[in-house]
Amino acid sequence: MKKASSAKKSAPKKPAKKPAKAKVKVKIKAKAKPKGPAKVASGGRVWVGLDLGVDLGGTKMLANVFDDQYRVLGRAKQKTQGAKGARSGLKRMIETVADALADAKVDPSRLAGIGVGCPGPIDPSRGVIVEAPNLGWRNVPVEAHLGAAFGVRAVICNDVDAGVYAEYQAGAAKGARCAVGIFPGTGIGAGAVIEGRLLQGSTLSCMELGHIPLFPETSGMGEDSTTLETECSRLKIAIEAARAAYRGQAPHLFEACGTDISKITSGALAKSIAAGDTEIENIVRRAASLLGCGVATVVHLLAPDVIVLGGGLVEAMPKLYLEAVRKSTLARILAPYRKSLHIVTATLAEGSGSMGAAAWARKTIEG
Repeated sequence: MKKASSAKKSAPKKPAKKPAKAKVKVKIKAKAKPKGPAKVASGGRVWVGLDLGVDLGGTKMLANVFDDQYRVLGRAKQKTQGAKGARSGLKRMIETVADALADAKVDPSRLAGIGVGCPGPIDPSRGVIVEAPNLGWRNVPVEAHLGAAFGVRAVICNDVDAGVYAEYQAGAAKGARCAVGIFPGTGIGAGAVIEGRLLQGSTLSCMELGHIPLFPETSGMGEDSTTLETECSRLKIAIEAARAAYRGQAPHLFEACGTDISKITSGALAKSIAAGDTEIENIVRRAASLLGCGVATVVHLLAPDVIVLGGGLVEAMPKLYLEAVRKSTLARILAPYRKSLHIVTATLAEGSGSMGAAAWARKTIEG
């Protein structure tokens, strides 16, 4: 018999596990809002603008880091995933802001404030999204959660308001005492800046221009309503364009998109018109002319120094759209207002809402 070996066989060593990536836990417990500007570490302060209304239906959120001159230092973008609920959305907001700061290589201690452009009506007094229909969110305390996570004050506004404030700060409405922005798209969004401040109600954002009834016999509510939004939005134009293509009245559009409404984008409409589809041009002109009814109402209410038209529809065919809106508005306003009427197209790139949100947060914080 062989003697058993006195040395014990050592068990095979398991391969060492790779160290797990450190996860930064962010507390989102609500705290009281910081009252003034944060104390900023050396290196210069920064502001973050977070836009929750990026892309159709607010499917993405975009955060930009700005210095005091609103130069972009870093950015981050990710899917909103609204269907996962508001709490998940708040977590993603915090992650997006943190990622933008990391992209800018900026320590969070330099952060002076956060501005957020939110889809749907907001309550500026409580810092809450009242309702975001496309995301399925209600009563979301954005300001409290972001403020608690980063130790600075967060300020929210409606996403269209953010775009209008950007034009006031650095675009087509710069220096205006009273500026109105109107952005036709899936709906009809609008905002106003008067003497450097957004026009807001005490507990709700306003300027829901798209819901103005066009005819006295309609209430502006329900499926049978006829409002600026139901008649002037890009969705309405796409529906009418698809119908024209089906009837053989827009051969170039039919060749490019068929009758698929999802393919009839602002760019596709512009190409169709350029190719000679006169019926598509008529449809766009009608929508723009009807929008002039809403613009005339705004002129009589606010007498703005400038009205800025923006959004993808306007960007795709600025000359045609601006001409139709201006002609319609002039025909509907009182004589004293005609001389001062000034309608222009937006000059900032689409997605400038994050800069407007940051600028509005700074204005609110600093006074």
